Amino acid sequence: MSASSPRHRIPAAAALCAVAALCAACGGSGPSGAAADAKANVKLVDATPVAAGQLDRATWLVAKEPTNLDLSNADANDQSDLVMANVCERLNQLRPDMSVGPGLAAKYEWKTPTQLVFTLRDNATFHDGAPVTMDDVVWSMRRNATDGNAEADEFPNVASFAQTGPHELTFTMKQPDAVFVEALAGDAGLIQERKVVEAQGKAFGTPSSPDACSGPLQLKEWKPGTSIVLTRAEHYWDPARASKVEEVTFKWAADDAIVNSLVTGSAQGAYIDNIASASRLVKTPGITVSQGPDTRVWSYLVTGRGGLADPAVRKALSLAVDRDGVNRAAFAGLGQPWKEPVGSGAWGYEKAAFQSAYDQLAGSPAKPSDADIAEAKKLLGAGSHQPIVVASDGSSIRDTLANALVAAAQRIGLQASITQIPTVQYGDFYDNTDLRARADVYMDDYFVSKSDPVGFYKNGASSSKVQWVFKDPAYDQLVLDGRAALDDAARAKIAVQLARRWSDAKPWISAILSPSTVALSGKVTGVPASGAYRYYPWAADLGTKG
Repeated sequence: MSASSPRHRIPAAAALCAVAALCAACGGSGPSGAAADAKANVKLVDATPVAAGQLDRATWLVAKEPTNLDLSNADANDQSDLVMANVCERLNQLRPDMSVGPGLAAKYEWKTPTQLVFTLRDNATFHDGAPVTMDDVVWSMRRNATDGNAEADEFPNVASFAQTGPHELTFTMKQPDAVFVEALAGDAGLIQERKVVEAQGKAFGTPSSPDACSGPLQLKEWKPGTSIVLTRAEHYWDPARASKVEEVTFKWAADDAIVNSLVTGSAQGAYIDNIASASRLVKTPGITVSQGPDTRVWSYLVTGRGGLADPAVRKALSLAVDRDGVNRAAFAGLGQPWKEPVGSGAWGYEKAAFQSAYDQLAGSPAKPSDADIAEAKKLLGAGSHQPIVVASDGSSIRDTLANALVAAAQRIGLQASITQIPTVQYGDFYDNTDLRARADVYMDDYFVSKSDPVGFYKNGASSSKVQWVFKDPAYDQLVLDGRAALDDAARAKIAVQLARRWSDAKPWISAILSPSTVALSGKVTGVPASGAYRYYPWAADLGTKG
């Protein structure tokens, strides 16, 4: 997913009565018993244990129906990625530990600081048996980079690209760009068969269209409103990575229906979008719930309207938010109070350096202390401040976050209220200035496809389309320097500087890390627990325990 053109996730509303019951814990001094027990029963891993045996068929549940199976289409949603990650392949591949490795390209190297050369595999084939040719690769890159494509913004530093050998693709860059390499493990690196896409025209990606991909599973059928079925690609070009499952049927359902289907055994697994719903599963016999690193974080996005244009007010509010209470009330304790706007899934290299820097960040306590409240009031000073308007859509998570911000404002002497925006309109605030003018703060969960903090922090640049209050030429230069730093250690140092500057300015107020969460029936295993499932062929690893 492109960081600056997010596929918005509007979560299904959970039962408000359940949230209200949990909200009683918001003012407590520690985790509620239920929340603590839930977390204790969850395994924190990159991937579930490797499957020992093949699986004939599985039913997998998702939160809603994919909107389009052409991942280059801006209308595709999160579920499109989840399904088609098993069908389509990219130049590079995101791994379960969130590192980047070879994909359809066997290797890449920087021949010069501005010459990035990929060596393509010579044995890869599409599902119809046609070879993956250099013409398909160059055509796919051109399509991915075209304005209006969902991933076009990942190519700002690409001057040109062309075939430079029998199996060699060379990108000529305007400047070195290490983040571009990582973007090519996401949808920016998607490779599709030219003749299939062109033959389908506008119908490509719709229920009547075949896939045009080369992955370990292939599209069998899409019955609109009912299901999508993938089958094992029998002649997959890499036998060592062939699918262990013969057939996967995807069905979509609301949170309660997903939980009930897993409990009754009518489904074998699900990546849980609304992680609070997993609290019932963690103690269900025969169900395994695992969590892994992800980049997805819920934050308060400041619009630039009203008093929150002042960074001192943003910093004061951040000090007063009860993140631990929000986690227990809205996420059943299965999230994590978080200081950054991007999760630890972005730490695809130099993890120790990023963890150390994260630990040192200040100003975003899990539970505000008396000293935090005193510091917040000091930041505000004695002057009067404008009332704060927080936008919610009535969903359980956003309502909880909104109430927590109102409570934080009241703790430090600010006035705050909530305005309701219809769910169908809510996600438009990124692009709709009139909608942003209706509130000072919106709440959203945000993730990026790059396992690199620089891949997120570029959103703090003055030219960003997803933050509207932070303009800092020194930060802008650091973004450029970070992308240009091809050495991981050097880039990590710059990423840490970006994180500190963002933390000091707080164009977004970070709240809760939502780890990738997968629930499996007791008979199956093998899939990643991390957020890699959006781009990694996770279903191919699904098999039996013995």
